[in-house]
Amino acid sequence: MASPATRTQLKDFCLRRLGEPVIEVNVDRDQIEDCIDDAIQIFQDYHTSGTKKIYLKHQITATDVTNEYIPIADDVHNVVRVLPWNSSSIGGGASFMSVKYQMALSDIANLATFKGNLAYYEHMGQYLSTLDMILTGQPIVEFSRYEGRMYIFGEWWDTELKAGDYIVLEAYQTIDPETNTGIYNNKFIKNYVTATIKERWGTNMSKFEGVQLPGGVTISGERLLQEAQAEKEKLIEDLRLEYEDPVDFFVG
Repeated sequence: MASPATRTQLKDFCLRRLGEPVIEVNVDRDQIEDCIDDAIQIFQDYHTSGTKKIYLKHQITATDVTNEYIPIADDVHNVVRVLPWNSSSIGGGASFMSVKYQMALSDIANLATFKGNLAYYEHMGQYLSTLDMILTGQPIVEFSRYEGRMYIFGEWWDTELKAGDYIVLEAYQTIDPETNTGIYNNKFIKNYVTATIKERWGTNMSKFEGVQLPGGVTISGERLLQEAQAEKEKLIEDLRLEYEDPVDFFVG
């Protein structure tokens, strides 16, 4: 099948590209499964289509407060930020007496009577957001993927977080190929799995390097190995240059 939709179809597709069934590809089926796993892991780590942005709701427990970290599921690739849970220093939350509420109310009243303008309303909103960022700031967190933890810096008793409260995380979740089978038809996946199987094939055959078969044919596993390694290197380079998300940075 030219458009594989399962692991088995992907495996058969890559073996056909390497010559099966006309020639025998001397690679164990467990080795091929490893090749597919390697390709999927690299795809999820670096390809823009390997993850998706999500917002996770988490209810704080007494254990979280004691541990001073939030447990994170294995399929979360990265946590970008935690949405602020405390009241704004400028806005005062949703209070009727907050500065932000009163200014917004005044601006909307002026717009309704044609005394105001949208430019002023937009500029004032940006100004209040800047004051919020300076005076209140954002929660500072650190995500440890392989520990499955997100640490919130500071003393928990001073963060206004307590058991029963909810927080919302902006995060990236890896795409599961078992439920999103379109991954198996991704161009990078198909090419990388093929090159990795070829590399395994060359490694397996290299122990017979120089052995002459009947008819004068000489086995050259080293050549297969070198070709496959060059193909993999080019695929990784293209992936990092063309499909990887840019590194986040701050301008100050």
